[in-house]
Amino acid sequence: MNTAPDFAHRPTPRPFGEHLKHWRQHRRLSQLDLAHQANISTRHLSFVETGRSAPSREMVLRLAARLDVPLRERNTLLVAAGYAPMYKEHALSDPALANARSAVELILKSHEPYPALAVDRHWSLLAANRMVPLLMAGADPALLEGQVNVLRLSLHPRGLASRILNLNQWRAHIFERLRQQIEVTNDQALADLLQELRTYPAANGAQDIRIDGEHLGVVMPLSFRTPAGVLNFISTTTVFGTPIDITLQELALETFFPADQATSGALRDLVAQLE
Repeated sequence: MNTAPDFAHRPTPRPFGEHLKHWRQHRRLSQLDLAHQANISTRHLSFVETGRSAPSREMVLRLAARLDVPLRERNTLLVAAGYAPMYKEHALSDPALANARSAVELILKSHEPYPALAVDRHWSLLAANRMVPLLMAGADPALLEGQVNVLRLSLHPRGLASRILNLNQWRAHIFERLRQQIEVTNDQALADLLQELRTYPAANGAQDIRIDGEHLGVVMPLSFRTPAGVLNFISTTTVFGTPIDITLQELALETFFPADQATSGALRDLVAQLE
């Protein structure tokens, strides 16, 4: 029996020029636009895209920077051009990210008695302070098993959706956040997640209220029903400014602030019960 490996059906790696053209078009730039931004000739850029010229490592990094390509995909560009990947990726628990992990934990802890959590690029829960599990209580246990996706949890009918009083407004906020993220990263997993979330039912009646103070995709009010009463939040997101590790670039901190004194008092009472 022939046990030799079958190379015939392995996908052929895409050349660098195809990757470059894809990102240029995704950023809606002409060759002239990108050439001007990268300070190279349009003719040279055209030759690189068609494979007639091989880019230097410096050129790959320059073009990736002008196109604002995420670090994960910059490694892909480097490999396609024949160079070693440059950016490391470590789990948040890795000793190499000990300082960053300590900073994240400090931020989450310091935010108490208000909820705060850390998520990866696909919105999987990485860490949270003590307030978050209190708000997740009552969701279908199946949605809390393994790696929890916080967007799925919040919009799923067996998750937290029934407790969000401005559900349609919150849905629109999440959809816009994902749309912006997909625009930047071109991540198919995020596109699939957005498509899934759109299939979850919208709200009507009491859950179709709209709260003032919204800045779509950036700052969002959230009205949430809990055993302690209705809590009103303002949600914001923070990212690392100049990361050199893929994990840190893709890490986001989601923090919730009380929108009124009643919510602030209720949260302080809740955290006091944990002491």
